Amino acid sequence: MTIISWIILGLLAGAIAKFLLPGRDPGGLIGTTLIGIAGAFIGGWISARWMDHPITKNFYDGTTWAAAIGGSLVLLIAYRLVFGNSRD
Repeated sequence: MTIISWIILGLLAGAIAKFLLPGRDPGGLIGTTLIGIAGAFIGGWISARWMDHPITKNFYDGTTWAAAIGGSLVLLIAYRLVFGNSRD
């Protein structure tokens, strides 16, 4: 997959992570989007590195999506723990 497809996957993974973990985020829409992109990269790297499941070149592979969404969820939770409810 190219960098552009990883960014698109990250945008979608961030939106799905936000849907699965509702609430107000300290960074708003832009912060959540950037977290989704970073989560897609980190989730794909963890999947390939430690889970012995290399990321395929197929955009529609379920494992690739699960890794991207999982990475986005982990980063979103960490972001909320570090920055808390700064938008109150």
